[in-house]
Amino acid sequence: MDIVDAHCHIISADPARYPQAPIGGKQSQWAATRPVTAESMIARMDETGIDQAVLVQATTNYGYDNSYVLDTARDHPHRFVAVGTVDPLRPDAAASLKAAAGDGGLAGVRLFTSGSTVPTQGEWFVAPETFPFWEQAAALDLPVCLQMRLGPATGQLVELLERFPHVKILLDHIGYPDIANSPAKAGQDVAALGVHPGLHLKLTHRNLERLHDAGQNATDFLTPVLDAFGAGRIAWGSNLPAAEQSLPELRTLAEEILTDLPETDQQEIFAGTARRLYPRLTQA
Repeated sequence: MDIVDAHCHIISADPARYPQAPIGGKQSQWAATRPVTAESMIARMDETGIDQAVLVQATTNYGYDNSYVLDTARDHPHRFVAVGTVDPLRPDAAASLKAAAGDGGLAGVRLFTSGSTVPTQGEWFVAPETFPFWEQAAALDLPVCLQMRLGPATGQLVELLERFPHVKILLDHIGYPDIANSPAKAGQDVAALGVHPGLHLKLTHRNLERLHDAGQNATDFLTPVLDAFGAGRIAWGSNLPAAEQSLPELRTLAEEILTDLPETDQQEIFAGTARRLYPRLTQA
């Protein structure tokens, strides 16, 4: 099967060349204890049968310095594309985004709305100061990964999707829906967002582990979500090495949960969606 890992992280073994600069000043635990270099990621992908991957900026290690993911993607264009981080609140955010995406640069960006890497609290990601950033993302057709938790912030997400319908938003970890307590309600909550055509979902171990725990009730979540979004707006990502499992284990987990889906749907989730969101993968 053609597989693209739509979400993994790398940490360089050369801190002099790529110094730490975590947003919030705190390095993530996984980056400190189980870092994976670009070379190691390639070896793990080969071991697992994964052709290509999307390198997502390790913000809690490098902050807004996207040098390592960019250098790696340029060194290995047949294997990787880079998703970096910019500050959408800066007055020059639109210009910075355009410059970062030019000349084989970033294939996408990622914003945090919760956790240790949040630049500010509240509805900052739809504040008027961010509008030039979103307009530029739409003009560049550049996907934006949004790390957020559904719940109190869902209203801001809907506002964003309505205000900028042409921006491709990829909701990391499907917004951490509460699958553990109620797969059916979590599925309905996510499915309600499917009316926004620009919204895509990133399915990772954070969801798959809960679906595994749910057993047969996993279909109570998956069925409405797939009905609302279709497999063509869902992409699988390992989240290695933030995920503690090995890459083969993470692939197996995803395959086990999705095994009852039609082969065409599985192919979309494991590769097709990512290739459409990041056309450079297809070109490579």
